[in-house]
Amino acid sequence: MVISRSTSTCISVPGVNKLKRTDQDSDRVFVPPGESAMTLPPELRCVIHQRQFSESGDRSALICEEGCRVPVVNNIPRFVSSENYAAAFGLQWNVFKKQMLDSFSGTTIFRDRLIGCLGGSLDVVRNKKVLEVGCGAGPFTEVLLSAGATVFACDLSNAVEANYENCCHSSKYFVCQADVYALPAQPNSFDVVLCLGVVQHTPDPEKTIATLARYLKPDGLLVIDHYSPSYPRPFSRRILRAFLLRLPSSLTTKITLGLARTLVQVHKLTWNQRRGVWRVRRFLQFHSPLVDQYDDLPQLGPELLGEWSVVITHDTLTDHYKHLRSVEQISACLAECGLTQIETYYGGNGVEARARRPMSKVQAKA
Repeated sequence: MVISRSTSTCISVPGVNKLKRTDQDSDRVFVPPGESAMTLPPELRCVIHQRQFSESGDRSALICEEGCRVPVVNNIPRFVSSENYAAAFGLQWNVFKKQMLDSFSGTTIFRDRLIGCLGGSLDVVRNKKVLEVGCGAGPFTEVLLSAGATVFACDLSNAVEANYENCCHSSKYFVCQADVYALPAQPNSFDVVLCLGVVQHTPDPEKTIATLARYLKPDGLLVIDHYSPSYPRPFSRRILRAFLLRLPSSLTTKITLGLARTLVQVHKLTWNQRRGVWRVRRFLQFHSPLVDQYDDLPQLGPELLGEWSVVITHDTLTDHYKHLRSVEQISACLAECGLTQIETYYGGNGVEARARRPMSKVQAKA
């Protein structure tokens, strides 16, 4: 954790934009030059003391009422170092900052996926407080904001920088770099907790789900997904991933992106409906480590489709943790967390699930 007592020195970065504070805690804001302000949400809390923050004297850090200091680097509070098991994801999303955004691709791929995970409508998040854990570059963040949600986003990696670049224009947006197991947020505070494409990549999925549930208000909605036991793991990917995980993150990313960009040129030769080509494509699907997206997302067009295939290949080969769970296992975990109205099913990347925190008896009667 990058949190220290007031006697320690906070990281200081030249040119970091200042904090501005008004008399109202909920009105404290970051003011990046030429950009919209990023409001410090009232739910933001010191991980250790659960106290609110104020700015340091030089305004390059947040200080809790007990003296803990959290550095603010490039306008983003950093509760953890970027050197962790998710470092490769951070490198990935800062290379491919825009490609996965619906606003960039001109599609509704992430909007449609989010609607499905929420149960059929974005109205669930309209005018609601949403905690998004594992926000990446912001493909879901931008959809949430456009739907009228107030978003508290966080990610373990420095993908928060890409997320900030893509979403900081909204007055209902806040992002920080933080660990899912030590979130700088007040428990029992959010209408919706969203964690998509993340849980399977954490050290302990069951602990992760239980942690997420703590931040729900009564009747709050938890939305997650998880890789299933049918997740495709051909031999070439298993062997290559085992090798790559032994290397430093920066070298892993360099090798993986170079390989994927080479392979995608070979795969592109099969992206057509010519007679017999499907046999070659099937061979490549079984034996090539590239995650070829042609059959799933042809609407993207060849250039963007190639970039998506490269991104997803990097994601697949460089994740430090890759857990698999069944519908039954996810349902059992949600029930063990005390959640109700549990819905789990196979879909998307494997298993999709949602559940609610029960209301108290008094609230239920009201």
